[in-house]
Order: sequence, then structure tokens, then C-alpha cells
Amino acid sequence: MEADDWRPGVQDREREIQKGPHENLQGFLDAVDRLRSIERFFSSNRSYRSSDGVLNHVNALLSKALVKMEDEFQKQLTQRSKPIEPDRLFDCLPSTLRPSSESHPEGGKNQSHSENQQNSEAAVYSPPALIEPRFIPFLAKLAQQLVQAGCQQQCSEIYSEARASALESSLKSLGVEKLSKDEVQKMPWEILESKIGNWIHFMRIAVKLLFAAERQLCDQVFECSQSLRDKCFAQITRNSLATLLSFGEAIAMSKRSPEKLFVLLDMYEIMCELQADIDTIFVGESCSQMRESALSLTKCLAQTAQKTFSDFEEAVEKDATKNIHIDGTVHPLTSYVINYVKFLFDYQSTLKQLFQEFKREDGTGSELATVTMSIMQALQNNLDAKAKQYKDPALMHIFLMNNIHYIVKSVRRSEAKDLLGDDWIQRHRRIVQQNANHYRRIAWSKVLQCLSGQGLTSSGGSGQVGSEGGNSSGASRAAVKERSFNVLFEEIYQKQCGWSVPDTELRESLRLAVAEILLPAYRSFLKRFGPLIENSKAPGKYVKHTPEQVELLLANLFEGKQERT
Repeated sequence: MEADDWRPGVQDREREIQKGPHENLQGFLDAVDRLRSIERFFSSNRSYRSSDGVLNHVNALLSKALVKMEDEFQKQLTQRSKPIEPDRLFDCLPSTLRPSSESHPEGGKNQSHSENQQNSEAAVYSPPALIEPRFIPFLAKLAQQLVQAGCQQQCSEIYSEARASALESSLKSLGVEKLSKDEVQKMPWEILESKIGNWIHFMRIAVKLLFAAERQLCDQVFECSQSLRDKCFAQITRNSLATLLSFGEAIAMSKRSPEKLFVLLDMYEIMCELQADIDTIFVGESCSQMRESALSLTKCLAQTAQKTFSDFEEAVEKDATKNIHIDGTVHPLTSYVINYVKFLFDYQSTLKQLFQEFKREDGTGSELATVTMSIMQALQNNLDAKAKQYKDPALMHIFLMNNIHYIVKSVRRSEAKDLLGDDWIQRHRRIVQQNANHYRRIAWSKVLQCLSGQGLTSSGGSGQVGSEGGNSSGASRAAVKERSFNVLFEEIYQKQCGWSVPDTELRESLRLAVAEILLPAYRSFLKRFGPLIENSKAPGKYVKHTPEQVELLLANLFEGKQERT
């Protein structure tokens, strides 16, 4: 057979090559395969006459075919690679994580943090189709031919450029911004807090939907080459992932403050939630640096959160707020710290994970219970210091009683109860009772002393009540009057009506405790010395109130408002 005998077959394939792959891909690829067979044959059998001419013609056709395949590959990718609109992405989310309104793109706003966490852990995601499925086999066959022809680099560049542009546009439409770390750290907290909430949502969408879909598409288009699909995927996602991680790094490195702890925990949670997905999606050596960057951010957030937690404990201990309420009620620091701790317990599983990862400087395990107890102790130490600002010792104990009671009651009604334990609760209930007892002793000791019979009798003398009432006790009206029960009681009453015990149960208990020591003593006083003054011209000078009236007046104590007797 002469080389010229091959020319008709070559010409038939040439017609297919001229048409290009768009109209009839399979016919085009068959023509390419046939031309390659001819090229191999004549390369091995150069003795045929005119073989060089045929070989040159075939190689020219193959080069033309290669150019046409590259052009078609680029054309199809450019046409089919469109950004995914946000609404379409939201439809791919589980219903519990879809945004409820445009103003809350992070979704799930009406649920508690723990409910949102449970929903996200159990959620099933449906990555979107980035390119219509019917076009993927076409692209895969073109990619395979380009790889076989040794055009991996050109193929990779064409694919990566088209898909990276579409991915970045999708994220931009979603709301992802390219912000420098300096810009992030200079933002007002109110704006930054909103952006952090959006970032958490963007991270979830990017990893579980967009990056997952890009990985799936890469695997389908480059089924012929594992290394090439890993390389392309890394090139496509590198800048987008870096933009997202950069924002997280800026937050993690920003100035620490207590109010940032919750968003740091939110960010840490989403990174932990996505870690397994990142390890699966960003597989291979080409993505190793990206996996490390994500893990590095997770660790950085954990360290910053732990330091912020420690800062909070120190800030509680050292809070130098000078103003104290004149009525001895619960201090704002107490309610702030307790609400802060209660809110933290929404993150209990996250905090436990956090403390297992890191150890304290003293080498001991930073268990959540230990840290919580330390915060409570720091608060108590601060309250002890603030209590010393009260000049009235009785009011000082009212203040301590109110605040410790508020702490105990709040703990008993929260998850902190199980963490701190019954011993802690009982110990602090005793502290409440001790302060109540100290108050009662200090506030009412002079009144009780006034009501005692000691020193009220004398051996004789004029002006004795006994001379009028026939009583031979020897007690005088003047002596009874000098005891000044009326004055003392009214002074205490006026003052303590302005004191506050905001808890209803504690307030009633304290009133009852006062009544239990005061009323029996008062009744005994009246029983013993009442007859001495009953028949006097002005008995009100000596005894102004009946026991029943005193009991009614005691019911007005600790209301935080001034009363008149």
C-alpha cells in the first residue's frame, strides 16, 4: 500500500475537523482518533513513499483539531459558567437555615443558639448544579482529549479562569466583601457584629454548597486525571477561601473585649462544623495549604476565645465601678455577669470542646466548671469590695444578701446548677442567710436593747408611774420614755423603707425574721411596763404603736421607697 492510498481517509477526517467539535462531538473525536492512528502508523513506517507528506498533513490536522478543542472548551465553559444567584443558593440550604428576611441573611433568628446548632448539625445540604448536567460529558470528553494531547497546562488555565470568575461573582452577589484586616479592625462594633453574622452564613454556603459543587464539577470534568482535578480545584477556590478566612483572622486578632466572646464562639463553632467538609473537599496535595489555613483559623479563634474568657474573669474581679445604689439592691455588675454566664451556657458543648483543646498556664485542665466557679468567685470578691462603700453596716449586709441571693437563684434556674453542683449552691445559700442574720443583729440590736427590762426599775423617787397606776415595780415613766423606742423605731423604719430587697420571697422572709425577734420583745415590753403608763395623761409619749401596728409597718420595709409613720 502506498502512502497516497491513505489520503481519502485523511480527507474524510479533515472534513470532520473543519466542522469542529460543536456540531458532532463524537464524529469529531472519532476523526481525531483516526488521525492519531494514521500518525502513529507513518511515524513507525517511514519507508512508505509520500509518507512524509501524509504525516505532515495529519499533524497539521491534529494541531488544528487541538486548537478547535481548546476554543470549544473555553467557549462552552465561559457560556455555561454563570454566577449562582443568592436565592438559588438559599433554596439549596436546609429549611431551618434559610434566611427569614433580607435583613437577616444568616437565618434562624427566631431560634435559640442551641436550637440553631442542633439544626445545622443535622442538616442536609444540596449543592447546586454549576453547569447543566447535559453539558458535563461534552466538557469531560474535550478535557480528556486535551490531556491526552499533553495540553494539561492550557486546559487547567482555561477551566480554572472560567470557574474562579464564576465562583467569585457568586460570593460577591451573596454579599462577601474583600476587606483588609486593617479595615475590619477599624469598623465600629455594631457594624462588625452584623458582618460577623453574615460571615458565618457565607462560610456555610461557601463550603457546603459552592466549594462542594466546584469539587464535584472538577471530579466530573477531569475524571481522567486525579492530579489535574485537584490542581484545578485549588486554583479555582484559593482566592475565594482566602477572602473568607482573612476576615475571620482579622476578627481573631482584633482587640479583645467581653462582648466579642459570643461571636468568637459562633465563629469557632462554624469552623469546627465545617472542618470535616473542608478536609473532604480540599483533598490532595494541591489543597494542603488551604486546609492548613482553615485549621489555623480554627485554632486562632479558639485561643482568642479562651483569652477573652480569661479577660472577662479578670475584668469582673477588677471592676472599679464606684457607684452603688443607696438602697442596697442588686448591683448592675451582678446582673451583667450572671446574664453573661447564663448566655455562655448556650455554648456549653462548644466551651467544653474549647477547654479540652487548651490547658491553663498552671498546667491544670481548664474545665468549664472550674472557670465558671472562678468567675463567680471573682464577682463575689468584687461585691465584697463594693459593699465596703456603705457606711451603714446593716445596709452593707443587705447589699451582700441581695446580690448573693440573686446569684444563687439565677444559678438554680439555669444549666449552671448541674455544673457548679449542689455543694456550691448550699454554701452560697448559707452566705445569704449569714448576711441576713448580720443585718438583723446590727440593725435591730439597739431597739431590742431598748425593749429589755434591764435598768428600768429604781428604788424610789417622785414621778414614778407606780404612784399613779398602783404598780410597785418602781419603774418611772421618764425611764420608759428615755428608752426612746418610738424614736429609734421610726428612725429605722424611715431608713429601711428606702432600702430594697427586690426578690419578693426574700423580702417577705426578711420581714418575717425581723418580726419574729421584734414583736415578741415589744409585746413583752408592753405587758410588763404598759400598766405604768396606761393611766397617764399622755400615754402616747411613751408608747405610740400597738404590736399590730408595728407588724403592719414592718410589712412596708425594703420596698425601696420612703414611708412616713
